[in-house]
Amino acid sequence: MKALKIYEPYKLEIIDIEKPSIDEKNNVLVKMTATGICGSDVGIYHGTNAAATYPRIIGHEMVGVVDEVGENVTKLKVGDRVIVNQVTSCGNCYPCSINRGNVCDDLKVRGVHIDGGYREYIAVPENDCYILPSSISDVDAVMIEPTTIAIQACTRGRLVEDDMLLIYGAGALGSTILKVAKQFCKNIIVADILDEKLEEAKKNGAKHTINVLKEDLVEKVKEYTNGHGSTISIDSACVKDSLMLLLKATGNAGRVVTMGFSTSATEVNQFLITSKELDIIGSRLQNKMFSKAIEMINEGKLDLNGSVSHTFPLVKGQEAFDFIDSKDPSIRKVVLTFDF
Repeated sequence: MKALKIYEPYKLEIIDIEKPSIDEKNNVLVKMTATGICGSDVGIYHGTNAAATYPRIIGHEMVGVVDEVGENVTKLKVGDRVIVNQVTSCGNCYPCSINRGNVCDDLKVRGVHIDGGYREYIAVPENDCYILPSSISDVDAVMIEPTTIAIQACTRGRLVEDDMLLIYGAGALGSTILKVAKQFCKNIIVADILDEKLEEAKKNGAKHTINVLKEDLVEKVKEYTNGHGSTISIDSACVKDSLMLLLKATGNAGRVVTMGFSTSATEVNQFLITSKELDIIGSRLQNKMFSKAIEMINEGKLDLNGSVSHTFPLVKGQEAFDFIDSKDPSIRKVVLTFDF
């Protein structure tokens, strides 16, 4: 079967590997139909993802069809359309004991630490598979995984109705956070450097938008929040100066949620944190949020249809990554398919 493997930064190959077999633990064989290219996948390709190990079959946004099940499988059957959880955890360490397996001491993420979904078949445990709603296509269903990331960030930030939320970055992650956040909060500001993304954010529920290349972020946030600053800020841009900007833009007693994986030095002013008594909160992956995302889709609260802007067959993976690196402004979400 075909797979896409990254051997080292910028070295990507389409290879032939043996089709996996199910066993007592990995008791479901999934035939992949669609896999998303996430910013973290691009980071692995560029060599900037500090968590990744090489060589690696990447891909953690994994949608497919159940092809085979083991004797001990009780909830799934052949033909079920599923999305696969990217998180694997030990179940025994301190984080697992307090129901935070997404930061397990022995965390293994499919597509990052262990091989992921950029291959025709994958064998996984039944409990890591979630049946897809019939209302969503396989390609669009790839967006359920980043939606779980967004739900995690909003949950970690303790987002509530009266909050004044600032989302910094209106790319694929930021736009997904907006879709989730507007279910809980109506006072949302989105900041970015591209007017077209800000226009889309306004259409999708942002009350205010800020182009940080043309406007002063801190001044505009204070203007839109009656001088206080945001009560919660989520960093979905994850660039060098974003944390410092959000410390300035967030008001007293606020929360700042970080999601970046860069290991580059970042300027931080402790006075801003201490004097405002800010909570700085990391948000990584997701913690059992697939069911919540699917529930929101089934209830009509979340519409992910049409979120994907471009698709490429797996065997044209290099073209897909080159296209992403072109920074084409039309890019929203790129998905690899298996119809080759």
